[in-house]
Amino acid sequence: MWLGEQIDEYGLGNGISLIILAGIVARMPFAVISLRDSFNTNQAGSSGAGNVGKAVFLIFSFIFVVAGSILITQAQRRIPIQQAKQTRGRRVYGGQRQYLPLRVNHGGVMPIIFAQSLMLFPGYVFAWLNQHFKSPTFNFLNVEFGRGQFVYLLLEAVMIYFFAYFWTTVQFQPKEMANQLRDFGSFIPGLRPGKRTADYLEKVMMRITYVGGAFLCLIAVVPSAITTSVGIPIAATAFLGGTGLLIVVSVALDMVQRIEANLLMRNYGGFLSAGPGQKGKRIKGRQY
Repeated sequence: MWLGEQIDEYGLGNGISLIILAGIVARMPFAVISLRDSFNTNQAGSSGAGNVGKAVFLIFSFIFVVAGSILITQAQRRIPIQQAKQTRGRRVYGGQRQYLPLRVNHGGVMPIIFAQSLMLFPGYVFAWLNQHFKSPTFNFLNVEFGRGQFVYLLLEAVMIYFFAYFWTTVQFQPKEMANQLRDFGSFIPGLRPGKRTADYLEKVMMRITYVGGAFLCLIAVVPSAITTSVGIPIAATAFLGGTGLLIVVSVALDMVQRIEANLLMRNYGGFLSAGPGQKGKRIKGRQY
């Protein structure tokens, strides 16, 4: 915690998040080693063509999942907002058109953490029951609630959806946001300030949360599904999804944006500038 506070004060980004990021990335060499050892073990009785196909599949899956994580993390639903005009003397103020950004993945990584934490209890309970009471029912439940099984993945996806909507309901307050827009003299074109604006914001947020929840379900299910179906160690497939990947992507994007903001404050073209004297590219949220 002390080291994280020092990074907060003298560095760029959240110090604790950067330490967690370093801890997750530090496991990547061990994942590569375990993947190589599993390929060497499987190659003893085969020609090795299947291992090459698995390696290529993992590489493309990693690129696809990371790109999708960046898109969904940065994705926004921009709602146009019109500012009311005010006349003071001979001058007219206001009238600008702005946007209210609503994040598609508003809950971040928290729904996955809640769902995976609660999914540990059924496995422990059914394992204890199967050990003390020998029954086909308890044995079936113990197997199906194992990590990577169909019932386990299905229930985990349902819980991720539930916590995604629960977290959005707790954090997102459409009535308060509508009142703030009304107090500042802004409104959404075609909607009256107040209740209709709040209902519209709530409806839009519920729709985009459905997309964000589906993405979180996919990210959480991919590692276990690949481990069960393809037979690749969980240490390697953990980088294809789960909380670790989302933390790495969100923290890395936050650090890049902070670096870009500091460069722009010093009249540079930005962190992603093409070269001296050329206009740099800004990191923007994807519109849906």
